[in-house]
Amino acid sequence: MLIDDFTRCDLVSALGTRWRGVSDRVMGGISTARVEPVIVDDAPGMRLTGDVRLENNGGFVQAALDLAPDGGSVDATGHAGVRLRVRGNGERYSVHLRTDDVTRPWQSYRAHFVAPPRWDTVRLPFEAFAPHRIDAPLDLRRLRRLGVVAIGRVFTADVVVGEVALYR
Repeated sequence: MLIDDFTRCDLVSALGTRWRGVSDRVMGGISTARVEPVIVDDAPGMRLTGDVRLENNGGFVQAALDLAPDGGSVDATGHAGVRLRVRGNGERYSVHLRTDDVTRPWQSYRAHFVAPPRWDTVRLPFEAFAPHRIDAPLDLRRLRRLGVVAIGRVFTADVVVGEVALYR
């Protein structure tokens, strides 16, 4: 299931929803985030850049996407995980998933990857997504949001995503 291949170049996904940049500033932090469409090596993508800072209990920048245009959820049963085509600055990033069970901003299901300096495909099986500050198991029938996130330590984020999909 294709979520986005960034061919529209306007940050509107293949699902019809818009990517948006979010940082810890929503809760008093001072990290900065920028999300923009780019062309890298003749391939379209979305670039997340920013400075992750820990002051004021901060520590993240994110490119977030609602998976259903009406704010609802999608059913990902029958899929094995999330596939990304990425490149970046060699840093560790995360994919965060939110479901209808996630009621607090700090809750999510998280899996990690490294963004290499050349395009590469990363597969994150759903079993690799660990619950963060939530007791409910990951409910694939009710996925609401996906985020590409730089989190948890001071560093400069620079990652380009060329495709996001659910794979079987």
